[in-house]
Amino acid sequence: MSRPLALLVVVLVSVCGHWRLAAADVGDFTPCLQFFYRSWPPKGLIGTPICQRYDNQYRFATLYSRARRSPWFSAYVYTVPQGKRPSTFWKFEPQLAYPGAAGNMIRFPPGPLDQNVVDSQAVEPDYINSTYSRGHMNPSLHHRTHEDRTATFTLTNVVPQKAGSNDGPWEKLEQTVNKSLAAFCLGQAYVVTGAIPYQSEEHWLKNHRVAVPEYMWSAYCCPKYNSSLPEELRNTFPTYAAIGRNDCNSSEEIVPVSKTAKKEFRGYDVRRMSLETLEMYLRDRLSAVVSVFYERCSGSH
Repeated sequence: MSRPLALLVVVLVSVCGHWRLAAADVGDFTPCLQFFYRSWPPKGLIGTPICQRYDNQYRFATLYSRARRSPWFSAYVYTVPQGKRPSTFWKFEPQLAYPGAAGNMIRFPPGPLDQNVVDSQAVEPDYINSTYSRGHMNPSLHHRTHEDRTATFTLTNVVPQKAGSNDGPWEKLEQTVNKSLAAFCLGQAYVVTGAIPYQSEEHWLKNHRVAVPEYMWSAYCCPKYNSSLPEELRNTFPTYAAIGRNDCNSSEEIVPVSKTAKKEFRGYDVRRMSLETLEMYLRDRLSAVVSVFYERCSGSH
């Protein structure tokens, strides 16, 4: 075992003069229900809950697939961003490797990686010399503080995403959501972003290390919003959703391809849709009844 990880295996915390194991951030959403509308995590997906903790504070929540070494979704509360995208290091979740470890996400150490970490989650070499970028489920763009933005740079929050999507239509979607919520959402906005796998033959990075999604999806819930919406945004509140292509060769029954898109972005289109339509596609592709928000974000405004 490498020395940095050896220090994580048994981390004791002093509480009121007593010693106990560090609180678990993996396996239960209870400590971080504030990132879900009405404290209600999405239903229908099976995985390992992670309350993503950075600098001793919970920042967002992720449902992680150990088998796929990638997230099913990340959920967060949107805040109007300030400042530039942080220049930071990629991190990992120690409690996926060692249940008794400290809960804060940790920067990957230099040198050889602990094998328990390699076995339990994606690591930086998985993405090196691949044809995929690291695609955020929870983007740093959707957060105000430097700490919240830095926390999004953990590999438990990313999936393999083609640059044609990540730097093109999907980035535009994130920017559009940012502008809409900043301008018209009057209360908290809850966002969930997830992945849709291939139906038949799975795609992987590095010899079945990390599963590649065929599509990405996202939905937001803003129950309290400005009623003076522009006509073009009337159907985008209190909730709206989208699915984006991550394979330029996928069929077009879910997301059509624009023939006029720039060459580098062609085939990575994003289709905006209602929450009901998104859940229909999730049901069809995942063979499960997926509910993203409590009562489909049916709060009053």
